Amino acid sequence: MGSGPYVNDQREQTTGGALGKLAGKAKAAAGSALGDDQLAREGRLQEAQSDAETEAAREREQARQAEAEAQATERRAEVDAERERLRNELRAEEREAAIERDRSRAEAAAEQEAAREEAAAEADRRAGELAASAEERAAARLEQRARAIDPEEGG
Repeated sequence: MGSGPYVNDQREQTTGGALGKLAGKAKAAAGSALGDDQLAREGRLQEAQSDAETEAAREREQARQAEAEAQATERRAEVDAERERLRNELRAEEREAAIERDRSRAEAAAEQEAAREEAAAEADRRAGELAASAEERAAARLEQRARAIDPEEGG
């Protein structure tokens, strides 16, 4: 199987993180103190593996944070785009409302002008009728006078 009392053919499962690093340091120190190069090497490897696991965990966390930031940035961009779309929609609705108000005002003004013109025309017609009626009465009076002066001519 192996040579020496510390050689083990079964793979040893190492603990990661700070505890694994501490165990690796202890093994490396014990191996150096006992002159067991295999144990010292195993300790150094465990320490390196622990460092690598710690670094990998840190990189995974950084990647997760970067992904979260990217998603947040993307969401902010979507929200900003939606906000701008809604602003544009609101501006368009405000313009349409202003156009409708202007159209309604113009129609009302035109209706008022038409009513004024119609009233003026009606007043002119009535004035004309009154003038014609007055002229007819004056003509009738003149005709009566003329008959009174010369009864044979009126007749």
